[in-house]
Amino acid sequence: MTDTSTYIAAGKDSDANVSDTVKSLRKRARELLESGDVKMVIGYGQGFTSTRAIPVFITSPDDADKLIFDKRCSYNLTMFLKKAEIKAMGRIAIVVKGCDAKAINVLLYECQVKRENLVILGMVCTGMGDPTEDKCADCNVYVPPIYDELFGEPVTNKQWNENTFQRLKELESMSREERFEFWTGHFSRCIKCYACREACPICTCTVCITDKNQPQWIPTSPHKLGNFHWNYTRAFHLAGRCIGCDECHRACPVDIPLALLNWKLIKDLYVDFGFIAGMDPETKPPMATYVEGEDEEFMK
Repeated sequence: MTDTSTYIAAGKDSDANVSDTVKSLRKRARELLESGDVKMVIGYGQGFTSTRAIPVFITSPDDADKLIFDKRCSYNLTMFLKKAEIKAMGRIAIVVKGCDAKAINVLLYECQVKRENLVILGMVCTGMGDPTEDKCADCNVYVPPIYDELFGEPVTNKQWNENTFQRLKELESMSREERFEFWTGHFSRCIKCYACREACPICTCTVCITDKNQPQWIPTSPHKLGNFHWNYTRAFHLAGRCIGCDECHRACPVDIPLALLNWKLIKDLYVDFGFIAGMDPETKPPMATYVEGEDEEFMK
């Protein structure tokens, strides 16, 4: 049974049930809306059960007390920033954890969002609390790498090294044939619902390659060939861009371990280039740049 003792109650709680961090967050959200500095605050609110949080889109100062932040708030809210209706609102505020803020840096580098249209409310986060998920197991970013205001007691981010990628040990110990069988088995369950695409903050194409039929690059039917084309194409499109929030994995209704595929690419880019996507909006990803004389061993 899930322990709900650490959860913060939803809605307009009595002050005794709300942490000082959340009180500060609510106060600042209310101020931003009252002043007209932002048109909306995107954050977390009470879900349909006591153990769930959901995204909330707050436009009235009176609703600022609906904001929560606790061990239930695993969603990456930055995926909403790619929505046309959100962009059309102009300046908004958004609540972000470390992994979420990395996505904002990627979106800034790729000119998908405008910095002047964002007020980034950074939350110190040392991991979400759902015992059925391991999305936080490899996260080293407790303090967001970009924010306008920080809420919570700052802690030191962990250092990146090869030991960060423990979840890949079993996969990397497999032979090529075993890995092929592993992924064939998992991809056979794909139903082409594209929940992974919709949950991903970095899938920003106005028209996805899967939606094109002249020419048709990826078969639309959920069969072996089409499933491989879709899942591998998407993974390679995220190379040097994926920030490891694992939302694609969490959103998959048939539980395909998409995070393993993404984290393998994250690890290779770290080992070969010392690069981690989203840590700095000014650092160019290695897959988008070329430096004469650089090591090309990874191509072999």
